[in-house]
Amino acid sequence: MTMDAYERQRIRLSDRILSALEVALEQDDLKISEALTKALEMAMTRNSGGGEFIERREYPPEIERAMTKLSELRKEAI
Repeated sequence: MTMDAYERQRIRLSDRILSALEVALEQDDLKISEALTKALEMAMTRNSGGGEFIERREYPPEIERAMTKLSELRKEAI
């Protein structure tokens, strides 16, 4: 396996979804942003704890910024 292939394999799915979410938010696309947020939550919590699992970790700043922008976008849509 080449180094480039190895590095691509190490990128988490949640990182790629977050990048797409940031683009959707920049374009003020609420529907796509909400769908990507659901996908991001699924990607970040899969393989974690089971049915009664409660997320206790803090999200990185870039995710916090995305969630703030999504909240603002939702308010504008009302």
